[in-house]
Parts: sequence; structure tokens; C-alpha cells
Amino acid sequence: MRDLLGKLSNASGVSGFEEEVRNLMIRELEGHVDDLQVDNMGNLIAIKEGEPDGKKVMLAAHMDEIGLMVRYIDKEGFIKFSKIGGINDQMLLNQEVCIHTAQGEVMGVIGSKPPHRMKAAEKKKVLEYEHMFIDIGAANREEAEEKVNVGDPITISQEFSALGTELVKGKALDNRVGCAVLIEVMKRVRSDATIYAVGTVQEEVGLKGARTSAYRINPDLALALDVTIAGDHPGIKEEEAPAKTGKGPCIILTDASGRGLITHPQVKELLIEVAKEENIPYQLEVSEGGTTDASAIHLTREGIPTGVISPASRYIHTPVSVVNVKDVEMVVELILAVLRRV
Repeated sequence: MRDLLGKLSNASGVSGFEEEVRNLMIRELEGHVDDLQVDNMGNLIAIKEGEPDGKKVMLAAHMDEIGLMVRYIDKEGFIKFSKIGGINDQMLLNQEVCIHTAQGEVMGVIGSKPPHRMKAAEKKKVLEYEHMFIDIGAANREEAEEKVNVGDPITISQEFSALGTELVKGKALDNRVGCAVLIEVMKRVRSDATIYAVGTVQEEVGLKGARTSAYRINPDLALALDVTIAGDHPGIKEEEAPAKTGKGPCIILTDASGRGLITHPQVKELLIEVAKEENIPYQLEVSEGGTTDASAIHLTREGIPTGVISPASRYIHTPVSVVNVKDVEMVVELILAVLRRV
């Protein structure tokens, strides 16, 4: 699992540019499923056939990550950028970045006015991204345009690695963790149901791939595989984010204060009952924050009973996140046990 997480984390896949992640997942799944499809949106749909009269179950994990995009190149060769997905400006300054171009990767650093030239009031404020730029070492616009183009996606340059004995750190663990779970489940699953494992696109910018793929599949049951906020570190109250790393999968009961998903009662009961029967530790979460692909899936067609299973992750939507590998493995075990009962 650790090696798979590393390969997925290091791959690039800004929303709308998920091809590298999708190709990696295809290579991992070939020979383990009955069919592999890529739809018009770019979603990867892996199918493992069940009994002819069995149910249809959709597992969804988004392939995309938050990132940046080249917006403008000035006459000195510095690059202005736009944000793709939810990124706090304070996370960006002085990061090393990788611009993904048709010719290959171009490295750069995010810069701004040096603190020595800031007034006292400026130093106290979070610098907005509009006042940052990317330096790729170009002497002028013409030299920069030989390397990069407007519209090229940009990722933070961050290598996956171990952090202690059980934790790992890397970029885009939201949601390469879910992709790793999806792959491992499909390699091992045995179920009477037909399982549709979907690597969705553009979740971070509107749950787009989940919406179209769920309409196409029209499953009887769906589970979104994502990560949730871990609050087991300084700077956050336990009541604000009670989920902890190393304490097992989080079963999400509601997110976005109910504006997103309110988990179907039967799905909630199924997940909790199976976790108890299998002696898998679990955590329950009522979230007031963000949402997942489940919010789009459960509103598709006449409505689809949907739930979310997530390991807790520290520092999501930053250049580096942290997860406990044992949590990820327990998510796999819980999903496999659920699918045996469908």
C-alpha cells in the first residue's frame, strides 16, 4: 500500500489534467477487472462483473488535485498564475513548483516582494496570490514562452516519503488515498454485485466527473472514497475536527452542514454494522466543512443511496498532507467486507 500511495502521490493531476493519474491506475488495474473504460469526461470506469441479477455498486475516488495554471507571462519572463481548486494563499509563497508543458516539465519557484522591502503593515497581512509570481529563470517573455504556455497546469513540487513508522507525507493525498483504496479493493473484491470503480475527474472544481459517471452507471448503491480533516495536531480544537489519524476509517454522516450529503440511513447502518462485525475500528463524523463526490452522486436520476468512507488526513489542501497507512488499509478491509454483504 505504501508503494502504491507513493506512485499516486508523486503523479500530477490538476483538475482537468488527470491523464497521468488515470494511466497509472489503468496499469495497476489491468488483469484484475473485467473491463476498463474512459468516458467522454475523462473518468476511468473499471468494472468487475457480479451475478447477472445482482446489484450495481459504484465506488468513486477523484483523481484530480488542487493546483495552479499559467495565466500570463510578463515582459521580464515572470509568470502570473490562477488557482485551480481551493488553495489558501498563505500556503503558496516560496514553494517550488512544476509546470507541466507539452514539451515536458519546467521547474520554478513562487516569489514576491522580499520582506526587507515590505512596510510593517504589509508584513502582518497574508500576501494574496495576485501579488505572487513564478520565476522559471527566463530572461524575458520570449524566452519564457519557448518553455511554457498560457493554460499549462502547475503542481507543487513535493516528494512522497515516510514520516515516522506509520505515517506518510506527500502532495495530493486528497485524493490519491482514495485512488489507492479503489485499486486495492478491485484487486481483491469478491461480490455478487457488479462493482463499478470510478476514478473521477474535476472533483475539486465542482464534482463534475462524479455527476456524469453516476448518471451513466445509475448504481443501486454508491460509496465515495476520500479523506477527511484530522484534528490531532496543534492549532485546532477537538470539537472542531474530532477525527484522528490511526483510529480507523471515518464514516461520514453529513457534510457541509447538510448542504452536501446526508448519508442514507440504510447505508449508515450497513457501514456501522459491518465495521462492528469485522472488529474494524471506526469514527463517525458530522462535518460543517467541505463535501465530496457523494454530494453529486446521491442526487443523480431518482436518487442513489450513498455514503462516504474516509481516513483522516492532516493538512489537506496544502502542499503536503499526512496520513496513517494503517487507516488506509482498514478502509480497504471495511469496503471489501461491505461488498461481500451486498
